[in-house]
Amino acid sequence: MALSTELTELLGVRHPIVLAPMGGAAGGALAAAVSRAGGLGLVGGAYGDREWLARELSIVARGTDQPWGIGFLTWAVDAGAVERALEFQPAAVMLSFGDPSAFADRIRRSGAVLMVQVTDLDEARRAVDLGADVIVAQGTESGGHGARRGRSTLPFVPLVVDLAAPVPVLAAGGIADGRGVAAALALGAAGALIGTRFQATTEALVDPSVSKAIIEGRGQDTERNSVLDIARGASWPPEKYTARTLGHPYLDRWRGREAELARDPRARQDYQDDVARGAIPPMPVWAGEAVDLVTDLPSAADLVTTLAAQAEDALTRVGRRQ
Repeated sequence: MALSTELTELLGVRHPIVLAPMGGAAGGALAAAVSRAGGLGLVGGAYGDREWLARELSIVARGTDQPWGIGFLTWAVDAGAVERALEFQPAAVMLSFGDPSAFADRIRRSGAVLMVQVTDLDEARRAVDLGADVIVAQGTESGGHGARRGRSTLPFVPLVVDLAAPVPVLAAGGIADGRGVAAALALGAAGALIGTRFQATTEALVDPSVSKAIIEGRGQDTERNSVLDIARGASWPPEKYTARTLGHPYLDRWRGREAELARDPRARQDYQDDVARGAIPPMPVWAGEAVDLVTDLPSAADLVTTLAAQAEDALTRVGRRQ
C-alpha cells in the first residue's frame, strides 16, 4: 500500500519522504533519484552560489519528470539566487534559518509550494501567518545546523502540528529509517524530512570518507557545537545556531572556549593550515543522533523504497496490536 498524506496529495508524490536540502551533499543527482523513486528530492541550494545552482538544477531538471524542489539558507541567500532557481520551475522551495518573508510572495507567484522550516513555536506561528504551504518542524536531534535553544523532535512536532493545522507539517531530526517515518506520521506529521541517512547513498555529493564516517558513526559521538563554525570562519550566527557533527580534533581542543577561539586569528589559521595538509577533513561531518541506524551505502532509489516499506510495516504492526 502507499502512504497517502496531505503532503503526497499536495505535491503529487508517492511517498511522504523528503530529502533534506543539505548544502554540499544534496545535489541534482541525489534529488532526482529521490523524486524518481516517489519521494520529494530537494537540492541543497545553501548560500545560492550561481554556478553551482546552474549545474545542479540542470541535472535534477533533466533527471526526473517527477516533482522536485530546492532549499536555501534564508539568512544567507539573496533574491537573485531564488529567482535563478525559480527559472528551473521547482515544485517546492524550502526556506530555513531566518525570516522568509522577503522571498515568500515571489515563490508563491511562481506556483511553487512554499516550505518553511521552523525550530520553535514563535517561528511556527510566523510561518503560519506568512502563509507557508508546508511547515518543517526541526528537532535538535538533526545533523547539521539547527537552533541553539531548540526542542527535541518527539515533543516538538505534535505542538507544531496542533498550532499549524490545517497546514501540513513535516518532522525532521533523528529520522533515519522507516520506523522513524512511521513515528512522524503517528505524531500527526504529513511526512518526514531526512538528511543524515541520505548522505550515505551512492548519489550524495560527499567524499567517500564522509559516507564511511557516517556508516561507522554512533549517536553518542555526535555533538551540537559552534566551535567548528568559528574555527573555519563560517558566517553562521553562533548566538542563534549550532551544528550537530561527529567528533573532531578541534572540538576536543576548543570545547567550552568558543569566545577565546573567536578572538584568536592564529587558531583559525591553524585550522585552515591543518585542512590544507590533510590533518583534518575539509568539512565537519554533519550527522544526527540517528546515525547509528545508517549501516550501508544504497542507491537513493533503493533507500526511498526501503524507508516506505519499513514505515508501512511499522504502522501495520501497530494496527494489529491495537
